[in-house]
Amino acid sequence: MTEQRLPPLSTTLNTSFITTRHTLKYRTASSLKWNLVDRVASQVLYAVTGVVLAILLSEEDFGLVGAVLIFQAFASLLVDSGFSYALLQRKRPSRLDYSTVLWFNLMLATALYIVLFLCAPLIARCFQNDLRLIGLSRVILLSLIINASAIVPTNRLMKAMSVRRIAVSNAIGLTIGGATGITLAVSGFGAWAIVWQSLVSAAVKSLVLWTSTSWRPVARFSLTALRSYFGIGSKMMFTSFLNTVFLYINSFLIGNRTGMVALGYYTQADKWSKMGIMSISQTLTSSFMPALSAAQDNRPRYLAMMSKMNRFTAYLLYPAILGLMLMAPQIFHTLFGHKWDASIFLFQLLLFRGIFVILNSLYNNYLLGLGHGTAIVKLEILRDVAAIIALAVTLPYMGIELPGDPVYGIAILLWGQIAATLITWVATLLTTVGVTGARLGTFVKDNMTYFAQTAIIIPLMSFAAYWVGPAWLKLTVEIVVGLSLYIGGNHFFHSRIQHEVFAFFRGRGTL
Repeated sequence: MTEQRLPPLSTTLNTSFITTRHTLKYRTASSLKWNLVDRVASQVLYAVTGVVLAILLSEEDFGLVGAVLIFQAFASLLVDSGFSYALLQRKRPSRLDYSTVLWFNLMLATALYIVLFLCAPLIARCFQNDLRLIGLSRVILLSLIINASAIVPTNRLMKAMSVRRIAVSNAIGLTIGGATGITLAVSGFGAWAIVWQSLVSAAVKSLVLWTSTSWRPVARFSLTALRSYFGIGSKMMFTSFLNTVFLYINSFLIGNRTGMVALGYYTQADKWSKMGIMSISQTLTSSFMPALSAAQDNRPRYLAMMSKMNRFTAYLLYPAILGLMLMAPQIFHTLFGHKWDASIFLFQLLLFRGIFVILNSLYNNYLLGLGHGTAIVKLEILRDVAAIIALAVTLPYMGIELPGDPVYGIAILLWGQIAATLITWVATLLTTVGVTGARLGTFVKDNMTYFAQTAIIIPLMSFAAYWVGPAWLKLTVEIVVGLSLYIGGNHFFHSRIQHEVFAFFRGRGTL
């Protein structure tokens, strides 16, 4: 199970860049390190708050907020308009470019908030006319304007691969927002605790970003600059829009057809699964995209980067996601007792689908780095057509409940979406191979080494913990056995990726 040894990513970079510590290899490594720190810290803080709120609040409270978040997700997508992707893809955006995008984001966010404020009664009508949603939506959707103010400052730091400030702003925002949410939950505010947690977190993050950087926008708006980003931006917005439709259509249909309690179970499963899936996906996108855009004119270097990124992703992805699927019952029972048992299988299904979501996102980065936005749009349309067919087939079964299993029909719905995602993964892989000129066998080999190791280790983890009683102790045994076997196995088989990752975190190398 040895892998072909490729020189570290740093040795594939053009030697003209290797002159100071601030060369691309060091900035990429630093960006990756701080993105990992940011993701871990954010998820720990988010998890602590989420566990406390899950214990204090009801299934219905989470269902109410989950219903509103559907509309927030679409509005946030329109606010961004795909320009953040376009700014990352362009090599040298100007100050006027950044300023124009900032003013556009703020104007659009304000306009959308006004429209949604007026449409709040219609939102309630979509979910069995639950009038509580009117006030909740009008308050939580203020985050549209707050988040719009942070898009460009965050983008500039990502472009410069200066992720440390983003990590700090996220940590401070989540800490203060979490404390606010817990305090309100203890005081009996119900769903409003989650609403104010979200608002305070967003406001604090934006404030920290603006006060910790010296960059300020110019008081100018350039339609020419905006148009120059419209090509990539519009394609990525359309792709993201379709992706968001099928991320949240499940929540909409569940809330519309089965009510807030079932939506609460699904929302919990979705929230906790996204903690792992989105953390890995966002870390890879924000860390690797600037490096890919810098190498877009050098195809051999680009392919070398892709191979290294494939293996790094596989090294993290398979043990993390498959391990979480195995440990799901122990995690839920340790954190919540048996309150959210109905969410466990949904959580496992969403994690399984997440493997292919992450891989699709990675391959889309390869296409975007070369400016192939049209290919990404076509692939997204393919996925959506497959998802619509799967939805049509499974929708009649969504409301089925069995004794002891109130989410049986929702699980059927998710199996259909998994099938659609698998179809898209195959198409995206083949398209990426064709566009970049990479070899399909290389992609398969980069993934199979770490998948095979994980597939062998997972049953051993389960066997080791089989005779252990308490959920927390079973979880501990599974984690210790899994990490020991995975790290030890990769050391035995001389994994180049693991060696470089460990050297990197010891400060003795770069990825």
